[in-house]
Amino acid sequence: MVWCVEDDENIRELEVYSLRSTGFEARGFAEGSAFFAALEEEKPDLILLDIMLPKMDGVEILRRLKADKDAADIPVIMATAKGAEHEKVRSLDIGADDYLVKPFGMMEMVSRVKAVLRRCKKPAGVSLLKAGGISLNTEERTVFADGVRIELTLKEFELLRLFLERRGVAFSREQLFLRVWGDNYVGETRTLDMHIRTLRQKLGKYGDMIETVRGVGYRLEEKA
Repeated sequence: MVWCVEDDENIRELEVYSLRSTGFEARGFAEGSAFFAALEEEKPDLILLDIMLPKMDGVEILRRLKADKDAADIPVIMATAKGAEHEKVRSLDIGADDYLVKPFGMMEMVSRVKAVLRRCKKPAGVSLLKAGGISLNTEERTVFADGVRIELTLKEFELLRLFLERRGVAFSREQLFLRVWGDNYVGETRTLDMHIRTLRQKLGKYGDMIETVRGVGYRLEEKA
């Protein structure tokens, strides 16, 4: 089930129609209060959330979602206005998993939804990955630093898991995009750098384990 929060009725109906016509269950909401009322009864698999909304904007809705332990793990794709770079950064910092820049095509939207849902699937078995004081549980999808839980977005989690699985391996930017965003990703290359930056910040003193490899990309190297 995909929920679309969009105040423009024509756009909202087109989003819902496009998702349903490609095999998804979908539901639309014009504003935040109706959305949160529905959330008390049901939990969607993904939320497509417009930033420019009446009464309560998308950033505030996202902030409330990530503060709710029962809804924090729902993947969120933000719809941002063209040129609103600060809104993209704000959304990613708060916990958005991806974003679309308006105006966007419906097939691009469906492709992004599929990619995020595909990456959100839980692995079959328990696996605990560790480096320094960081531990990551792939089944529970939890991350702890020195015993304190760290809340990561979907892509931050997948980046960290990849780094922990292949410690010391230098991944090119292209490899990281392919493995974490998928081959259908269409967007700005700076997206990777923004996610690495926020991941380092959230890891605190362990953030410097993620090293920049000049001319290549990034790797995780456990510090002595």
